Amino acid sequence: MRYDRIYQYRFQQVSHEKKQLIWTIIANYFYQLLGRPKRILDSAGGMCEFINAVPSEERWTVDIVEEVKTFASPEVNLVIGDVLTVKLPDNYFDAVFISNFLEHLRSQEEVAFFLERMHRCLKPGGKLGVIGPNFKYCYREYFDFADHTVVLSELGVAEHLYGAGFKVVKSHPRFLPLSFRGGLPVHPLLVKLYLSMPFVWWILGKQFLFIADKVNIED
Repeated sequence: MRYDRIYQYRFQQVSHEKKQLIWTIIANYFYQLLGRPKRILDSAGGMCEFINAVPSEERWTVDIVEEVKTFASPEVNLVIGDVLTVKLPDNYFDAVFISNFLEHLRSQEEVAFFLERMHRCLKPGGKLGVIGPNFKYCYREYFDFADHTVVLSELGVAEHLYGAGFKVVKSHPRFLPLSFRGGLPVHPLLVKLYLSMPFVWWILGKQFLFIADKVNIED
């Protein structure tokens, strides 16, 4: 699949400045939720809006598309390749961030494998942040995206996280709107206001949100 061309088509009418503005605020929001991590991994860099903006001391990202090199800041440790197979350090990161990626995997078994891999990458007690489309609330639009393959809801993701050795400490079935094709306001004050008002998420939100801690797999 030519992800570079697919994403170019998908975002052709979406302002990069709009995305960057929103992601800068979201990155700082998750920086706090994830305990202000010193070392953080973004498991699917894309256009690197999150990893470029998050204020962690050491930032890593992985992406299978070579074009990510044109987006990543020089300070970001960039790994090109399939996140399921590339070499990553074990027991190293304070936090891992997963945004709109689980639904791209090929099966529920691959989702489990990926989350187990992220578990290994985290230090004991490290935190995982996950957001992604909740099929329960966006089933009409879920497969409008060429790279959406696995159906997930907040209940299934919670089971996957527990199975991979995580303890869920925060979960919301509804968080952000589905995509940047519309929905979230772009003025910084309105974005911050939206993030501070979870009751509004129940109106506009179509993505789930999880924060989970790494625990021993036997726990």
